[in-house]
Amino acid sequence: MTQSTLPTQPALMKGALPSILGAIGNTPIIKLNRVGADVPANIYVKCEYLNPAGSMKDRMVVHLMDEAEKRGELKPGGTIIEATSGNTGAAIAMTAAVRGYKCIFVMPDKMSQEKISSLKAYGAKVIVCPTAVEPDDPRSYYSVAKRLAIETPNNYYSNQYHNLDNPSGHYLSTGPEIWEQTGGELDVLVAGLGTGGTISGTGKYLKEKKSSIQLVGVDPVGSLYYDFVKSGRITKPFTYKVEGIGEDFFPSTINLKILDEIVRVDDKECFLTTRDLVRLEGLYVGGSCGAAVAGALKYARQTQKKENILVVLADSAAKYLSKIFNDDWMLENGFLENSGLGVVSDLLKAKADEIITASPQDRVRDVISRMKAHGISQLPVVEKEADGGRLLGAVAEVDLLRYLVSGEHSLDSAVGSIVESDYATCSPRTSIENLQGLLADARMAIVTDDGKIIGVVTKIDLIDYLARRAA
Repeated sequence: MTQSTLPTQPALMKGALPSILGAIGNTPIIKLNRVGADVPANIYVKCEYLNPAGSMKDRMVVHLMDEAEKRGELKPGGTIIEATSGNTGAAIAMTAAVRGYKCIFVMPDKMSQEKISSLKAYGAKVIVCPTAVEPDDPRSYYSVAKRLAIETPNNYYSNQYHNLDNPSGHYLSTGPEIWEQTGGELDVLVAGLGTGGTISGTGKYLKEKKSSIQLVGVDPVGSLYYDFVKSGRITKPFTYKVEGIGEDFFPSTINLKILDEIVRVDDKECFLTTRDLVRLEGLYVGGSCGAAVAGALKYARQTQKKENILVVLADSAAKYLSKIFNDDWMLENGFLENSGLGVVSDLLKAKADEIITASPQDRVRDVISRMKAHGISQLPVVEKEADGGRLLGAVAEVDLLRYLVSGEHSLDSAVGSIVESDYATCSPRTSIENLQGLLADARMAIVTDDGKIIGVVTKIDLIDYLARRAA
């Protein structure tokens, strides 16, 4: 049949869309009424989980694939490869189904079975990799995706962590939509930090329209972003349970300089807030949404301002029924009251030690004397209050020993020159189970709350705490 004799398509029926992709966007903004009733700010949520593939990633993916097709990188009959925590994969799989592409997704093993099953339902191939490995480990889901992109013919590696079509998709879609919906009556935008595409793209657009809008990123305990923004240091990342936010490396799609504030939340806060959003507000959302709202509430309690805060709700509850909404799983992981081994604040109560710190200007000899006097082997280094009081890093016995053995330094030199990043930070609500994983990789855990150091925990502290419980 020649082109001229092909049957013509009937006109689209009134009210219909040409494909499911036409249903992306125009998600509503809803006011929270019961969750966060104690804060002076009005907390609103942008229901991105109502996009057809179930997350805010739908917007970014359509733009990303449009651009790849224009450049000739994504060819007819091609295979799309992506390392995903699930939501980007679902958006790609949906779009690929409409446009006739195949998909291979690589996921870390902490992701829910629902996410894996939903990707397979679209006809995608899913490869699961270990979570607890370094990003450049050949077993990591980032590395496996890169290898497949080399080995698979006629493929397009969408690479959401380093593809600038990611933030530009939100600049062109999410930002304008929020601005139009709110009429500019927006003071603060809050979003979880993953690839950073949402906050970077949406935030850029909103800042261009109204420079006073505050951009607040939310990061889980265990991720790199919070400590880097607050101290400029890259600390030890460690495994956490909440999915879809936080990173153990720095994607080029995130612009951390655009942030006005960053707030940290732990797994328990994320999951309990998620359950509250469903049960108290009727919002059928996932764990990263609980994280973002928990972060927004922390921000609102700190500022105590009467302002309009909008939180991006990234994905739906359907992918987490076997975890966050399963009481047995929550109990097993210590996220329900009176369960598990407790949290870091329980350990600190039992420890009840004075917090010993140093400033970067302190002399090496004085720091050694302080450690000896208090019988400690390591301590945090903190700016003086007049300089902002930021946590700058830590010094341990091994750092001092290495410094002195070199024979090139003076005991009267400032200790700031030997400050190291071989520590991790956590919150008082971090579970003891997560703390154990943290201390497997880091010398110590520095416990912070609202930016203030409230304790230092070492392996022997954890052993002592667990021994007391077992006695």
